[in-house]
Amino acid sequence: MILDKVSIPEDLKQLSIKEMEKLASEMREIIIKKVNATGGHMGPNLGMVETSIALHYVFNSPVDKIVFDVSHQCYPHKIITGRKEGFLSPDKYYKYTGYTAPEECEHDLFKVGHTSTSVSLAAGVAKARDLKGEKGNVIAIIGDGSLTGGEALEGLNNAACLNSNMIIVVNDNGMSIAENHGGIYDNLKLLKETDGKAECNFFKAVGFDYLFVKEGNNIEKLIEAFNKVKDSKKPVIVHICTLKGAGLKAAEENKEKFHWMLPHTLDNDKIERVMGECYESLTCDYILKKAKEDKTFITVNAATPGVFGFTKDFRDALGEQYCDVGIAEEHAVAFSSALAKQGAKPVLAIMSSFVQRTYDQLSQDLCLNNSPLTILVYWGGISGADATHLCVFDIPLISNIPNIVYLAPTHKEEYFAMLEWSVNQNQYPVAIRVPSNGLISTGKEDKTDYNILNKYEIVEKGEKVAILGLGTMYPLACEVKKELSLKCGINASLINPKFITGQDEKLLNELKKDHQLVITLEDGVLDGGFGEKISRFYGASEMKVLNYGAKKEFTDRVPVEELYERYHLTKELILSDIVNKHLI
Repeated sequence: MILDKVSIPEDLKQLSIKEMEKLASEMREIIIKKVNATGGHMGPNLGMVETSIALHYVFNSPVDKIVFDVSHQCYPHKIITGRKEGFLSPDKYYKYTGYTAPEECEHDLFKVGHTSTSVSLAAGVAKARDLKGEKGNVIAIIGDGSLTGGEALEGLNNAACLNSNMIIVVNDNGMSIAENHGGIYDNLKLLKETDGKAECNFFKAVGFDYLFVKEGNNIEKLIEAFNKVKDSKKPVIVHICTLKGAGLKAAEENKEKFHWMLPHTLDNDKIERVMGECYESLTCDYILKKAKEDKTFITVNAATPGVFGFTKDFRDALGEQYCDVGIAEEHAVAFSSALAKQGAKPVLAIMSSFVQRTYDQLSQDLCLNNSPLTILVYWGGISGADATHLCVFDIPLISNIPNIVYLAPTHKEEYFAMLEWSVNQNQYPVAIRVPSNGLISTGKEDKTDYNILNKYEIVEKGEKVAILGLGTMYPLACEVKKELSLKCGINASLINPKFITGQDEKLLNELKKDHQLVITLEDGVLDGGFGEKISRFYGASEMKVLNYGAKKEFTDRVPVEELYERYHLTKELILSDIVNKHLI
């Protein structure tokens, strides 16, 4: 194997073009095998194999700095930079994260997993180099999909006037996660159709030198192009046309599905899987029904349709009542706010981890203007995800902005009652934290009047201890109640708060009469979260309060069971805390 000869980037410089082409095939083989075993980003990495080889052949990393965008495409880079064992040995498949990580290797500059950041980061690296009087190339890699993000355009605007070395590789494979959306892609398409010779050139208009590479999966052509721009004295764009999923027929033919895949997808006889009944599928059904009934009903998302089960069939069925704004959460919130303010009925679907990309728009464009937008927040909760994609920060982020109503349903009927109320009211921006703990149904209609804000539901009235189980933590609240009864003979009150953004002051005051302890459980970070608000309410009273949730930390691929132990989010540990601290 040629791969046996390559352990560090310098080893590439001893290889011939034919050997590098053989290396590319071997790298694809181990990437496919590894990703099929563990899950992860398949298509983006397969498309970047030749580019990664050519970059490390021409440039001298880590003296020359390579900055990845999102780092969905960093696997080939990792193989070349001393981490191939993580792709060759099944027992080491989980040794390295799926994203660039400086703690792993000196060839990784930043820990990144969100999009449209590479040009901004690289511009800062280049400016620091210039201020220190150092030499070396700075290379930013950005996919065409990431160009829709506002930060990418801000970075390009700033980088164009740097007046020193900065090389931006635009990896154009014609795709975001799904198909691309937005006017910038018309120009990319024109440039590809004219071999980069069109007079109308976005990059040149901004102020960059420009080089076009039609065969972006051709190592020899890429080496030639990178040698031309190496040591450039001014910012330059290298626009390469690659094939997403190159080398894996299924990924080439179904680029959207193989952007990211679950483990063992390739082992299944049928790659297409029918989504069973779940919050995603039921929400899609609800949206389609509403869209047929009301032509002003519109669904918006920011280039991550797979998170919500928004299949191509679903998107096509909605037609003009569906809008993918590209990887641009800031625009998505402002755009949706304006839709709502002007009488349309938008539903914005967004993944919890990406909510933090649009805080200012949530505050200023949405809540300050009190637009009646419905936001569905998916995947919120404690998980074993990479540090780049944690979903525990949305509760403090959203719930501390004035005007917005943030709701936490505990079951299917509650969720759809909240959703129906939200899309039909016109008084508040509303966010709903879509349950991430599987579909739970009571079979009973939820008749709650959500116009009465911040009214908690007392599911079972007890004494001494009150347990508030927020959203997905409600089942654990039920378990704690049962444990208290079995082990301590205490009939605790069980409360479903429903509202994240406010306190039911009447209920909380009534608890003072016959309760000594209030326990809050939430599936998110505690600092600034739901439980802290309850603690603050009781601060001047004799009521004791225990808050349970996640610590303020960046966890990285820590098993969720281990996190629950760490945070004492088990019935046994909660009971132990109560007994050992003599709280009852």
